[in-house]
Amino acid sequence: MSLMNLVSEAAALPHAWRSRVLGRVGQANVKVLRMDAMPLEEERHPYDEALLVLEGHMELTVPEASVTVRTGELYLVPAGTPHSVKEGSRGTLVIIDL
Repeated sequence: MSLMNLVSEAAALPHAWRSRVLGRVGQANVKVLRMDAMPLEEERHPYDEALLVLEGHMELTVPEASVTVRTGELYLVPAGTPHSVKEGSRGTLVIIDL
């Protein structure tokens, strides 16, 4: 077992928006990243993705909607769903690839 400070792990990353896999739970990757107010281009994945904002906020765009995900909130992105992040999103994000 390991104890990790996720905010510190994200702060130590050399680049924003580049996640680091911290470990696996079953088939899921648990990752952390640092958001730095720059936008993130649209992407889609062949797996479900859980986006948990630990601190700050994320301005997420999904088909036909814009969603603000705040500290302590989780947004689930189904596999194959295009999503992007708007400018101004900042803080610490945990991503769980399901």
